[in-house]
Amino acid sequence: MASIYDFEANRIDGKNVKLSAFKGKVLLIVNTASQCGFTPQFAGLEELHEKYADKGLVVLGFPSNQFGSQDPGTNEEIGAFCTTNYGVSFPMMEKIDVNGSNATPLYQWLTKEKPGLLGSTAIKWNFTKFLVGRDGQVRKRYAPLDTPASLTRDIEAALAAG
Repeated sequence: MASIYDFEANRIDGKNVKLSAFKGKVLLIVNTASQCGFTPQFAGLEELHEKYADKGLVVLGFPSNQFGSQDPGTNEEIGAFCTTNYGVSFPMMEKIDVNGSNATPLYQWLTKEKPGLLGSTAIKWNFTKFLVGRDGQVRKRYAPLDTPASLTRDIEAALAAG
């Protein structure tokens, strides 16, 4: 796979989306959880979405239950939680595995493109973030502790890049 545009995913409502539909956009891809200490980051992600969507940013949330079983609900329950509690209007995708033999091809690719600390490809916890440029290539990987607001400079640089 050469770029993010070679992948597809299912929205939280089950509809398939070819990521090539986002060609020319900047993507912020985040593995999320509804019952995590970092769950309040949904508010910051929504703020980024509201601030930069018209400039070309797309935030994509991928729920995962792989870390402390912190997202045990159904896709429908997760979607309702995000909308009701955080006003999430950016696209939420179906719950997936981000690590291990059942990790989606998208996450296998993301982690190979931008390994974590000491070259580790594993996602360490909820709210790990990947910034993908308009060219479909991964620009940067962020740890769960990196707040959405702290990504502003990098997002603006990615949006400004051709």
